[in-house]
Amino acid sequence: MALKKILFIDRDGTLIAEPPDEQIDSYEKFKLIDGVIDALLQLKKAGFRFVMVSNQDGLGTESFPEADFIGPQNLLLDILSSQGIEFDAIHIDRSFPKDHAPTRKPGVGMLLDYIKDPHLDRIQSAVIGDRQTDLEMAANMGIQGFLLDDQLGWKDIVQALIHQPRVGEIERITNETHIQVRVDLDSISTPQVSTGIGFFDHMLDQLAAHGGFGLSINATGDIHIDEHHTVEDTGLALGQALDQALGDRRGIGRYGFTTPMDESIATAAVDLSGRPAFVFKGAFHRDQVGELSTEMVKHFFQSLSQTLRAAIHLSVEGDNTHHQVEACFKAVGRALRPALQKGGDELPSTKGVL
Repeated sequence: MALKKILFIDRDGTLIAEPPDEQIDSYEKFKLIDGVIDALLQLKKAGFRFVMVSNQDGLGTESFPEADFIGPQNLLLDILSSQGIEFDAIHIDRSFPKDHAPTRKPGVGMLLDYIKDPHLDRIQSAVIGDRQTDLEMAANMGIQGFLLDDQLGWKDIVQALIHQPRVGEIERITNETHIQVRVDLDSISTPQVSTGIGFFDHMLDQLAAHGGFGLSINATGDIHIDEHHTVEDTGLALGQALDQALGDRRGIGRYGFTTPMDESIATAAVDLSGRPAFVFKGAFHRDQVGELSTEMVKHFFQSLSQTLRAAIHLSVEGDNTHHQVEACFKAVGRALRPALQKGGDELPSTKGVL
């Protein structure tokens, strides 16, 4: 299931201008913050969902019966709805500072369901507000926060949210292995790979270099027994990191494809569909290249496919086993390169989800 990118948005001073220090009694005092509609439309297109979170006494009244703000609140919702902007939920806390209620910002009592939701995207979700308590609430939720003020407007927030670095970091610890992986889909740098299996390190270098993404892997495992657990768990961790970096997969190429290696040739087809599948055709002439068993080549890509949530079809022919294996890693890398690249905000699926 795809992670949910949610923006927890304050109302007063963030969606509408902060009301004066007297009870609101007319629509004439109602004013939207500059640029808010255009910003929310861009964020909606980029796949963000909206939740309103407000302390009611932000209205500037000590006695706020329901009627005090019902008119302007409904006007706000009507205006935004007319532009195609809807909120998944609206949470209004009615306590005062003296009450020390856990539901009052920066407390998160109203938002526990979101915090407990394993499908909340904690990297891209954010709190947007105009007070320090909004930033404190963001910290309490474990997500980023943006403070709307004279230096940071809605246009700046849109740029920061839509163009966040596509980075994934995973640490996988089992009784057999300890794997640390970091990928950066938009930064090509020299891969830094150490697994204790020399030829496998070389293959992972090729995968990242031809895939066009930054890669750092530090893996330790029970290679005194054999390389099985280290190769398998590295594939699982790498797939998880790539999946994390892809986020909701909007704007990606999604598909990618044949690489010759001297007399050998490997053909790879990749679909970042959200559905794991792996098909392999071919045979290696040797059982081992360096410290890497050739049977683990298939197993690595199967593990990668599982956690990357991708369909990978791979076939190989040739006479030299070293060349065959290297062609496999290069071919999958070359297939991943266009699939990982981002070129907009559209979701490349008629289903509406990847």
